[in-house]
Amino acid sequence: MLLLLPVAAQAYITWRLWQLVPFPLWAKVLLTVVLTLAFCLFFLSVMPQLDRLSMPLATACYHVGTSWVIIMMYLLMLFVVADVLRLCHIVPQGFLRNSWIGTCCVIGAMAVVFTYGYVHYINKVRVRLPLTTSKPLSRPLRIVMTSDWHLGYHNGRKELARWVDMINAEAPDLVLIAGDVIDRSIRPLDDEDMAQEFHRLTAPVYACMGNHEYLSGERQALRFYREAGINLLQDFAVEIGDVALIGRDDRSNHRRLSVKELTSRVDTTKYMILLDHQPYHLEEAEEAGIDLELAGHTHHGQVWPASWITDYLYECAFGEHRRGATRYYVSSGLGIWGGKFRIGTQSEYVVAEIASGTNEEH
Repeated sequence: MLLLLPVAAQAYITWRLWQLVPFPLWAKVLLTVVLTLAFCLFFLSVMPQLDRLSMPLATACYHVGTSWVIIMMYLLMLFVVADVLRLCHIVPQGFLRNSWIGTCCVIGAMAVVFTYGYVHYINKVRVRLPLTTSKPLSRPLRIVMTSDWHLGYHNGRKELARWVDMINAEAPDLVLIAGDVIDRSIRPLDDEDMAQEFHRLTAPVYACMGNHEYLSGERQALRFYREAGINLLQDFAVEIGDVALIGRDDRSNHRRLSVKELTSRVDTTKYMILLDHQPYHLEEAEEAGIDLELAGHTHHGQVWPASWITDYLYECAFGEHRRGATRYYVSSGLGIWGGKFRIGTQSEYVVAEIASGTNEEH
């Protein structure tokens, strides 16, 4: 039943474009074939069969298929609005039928939106997060906090190297990743030997599991984390100086430990940071006395208006949040799933600066 919705959307967009473009019949048929192929490539991009293709072909299929789904969503919104305006006699009938002006307007609008979306994705946003605590710290701490790198066919080693340089420039004491280092397959990470790029990070790296680590295969994900030198906290806690760092397993594991069970394993007088990939049940961190929780997963919808959906689904879908004495940050992600577009959202990394103080900032 769910499959019928994207199929219906694809059919509607293809029909409206057929009516819009003033092309000869053979060109309209060719356009229909190209759009249908792009639609089919989306389904291939999320299937294991993609890994059987050569790397260049698999990468191209992934880019085209996942990008088309986002473009399709915006074309759908555009044509629905145009049809409503046509029915209200605001847009003339001829503007949407065999019209060079209408065609140029649609192409221009899409070009502007997706050029902006691509540039906005490439340019990462640095978020400064000053925090104070009444708990004793021997010195202020600088922690780079990230989530959702989604390394794979679209975010390759060249992009990863840029991110590593960006993080190293912050001279952090720790680097934290709240899950989804891997996108959907370990194959491109192995092919480009991306694990070696993580060894250039100048600070210790700690991470928790994300749902995409399970999608890519838990055993292979664990092997990659070991090779990359990432300290994986899978329902595990460590004490690093004045900080108690807790990594919760992803909720894909229905037998994962509760936050309270994990905090029972550390010195609770230390500054407690929780990594939990999906920001559900934030009250659990508050009840367990966590000082700071870092989560990701939502991408803040990645593109508008999907951000409205995540805002509805989660207590906090993006940014800073607070419950009692517990602070939260839900990151929209350093990387991205699928097409490299950020529209109404941002790709970011957070620089948390934690210092001793009498009261936490409000």
